[in-house]
Amino acid sequence: MSTAARPRSRRTVTAARRHLAGVDRERGANPVELAVMMPLILVLLFASIQIAAVFLARSTALNAAQSGVNAQRSYQAANGAGVDTATQFLNAAGDWLVGWTAPGPSCVVIDDVEVTCTVSGRSLSVIPGVDFAVQQTAHGTVERVTPP
Repeated sequence: MSTAARPRSRRTVTAARRHLAGVDRERGANPVELAVMMPLILVLLFASIQIAAVFLARSTALNAAQSGVNAQRSYQAANGAGVDTATQFLNAAGDWLVGWTAPGPSCVVIDDVEVTCTVSGRSLSVIPGVDFAVQQTAHGTVERVTPP
């Protein structure tokens, strides 16, 4: 094999590789892929934000119910102390739990032994038309003086 043929064969092989690799054949494919995938990405993004809003609403309702139980179960607590405390908590908590004012928090003392507080509402809606009901309940025993 002569030395003059060797550089020419390398050029031929390099040109053939470029042709077979199709360097420029997929030009413009990325915008099309993005246009196809973007609705799915947006749906997943808004769904994850909605799920987070539901969990925050549940957490807010549970914390309000626990605050109500703690206030109502204390020694010689006035009637309605739990409801007042839960309402104050919900007023200060923000709007993650909406619609809680219609039924309002309810605290029930059962046989002067147990307190049950329930908070109901709806989660904040990020996606129009999607509405999740939230209800959380907390229980506790009433404090009392026991003889020595």
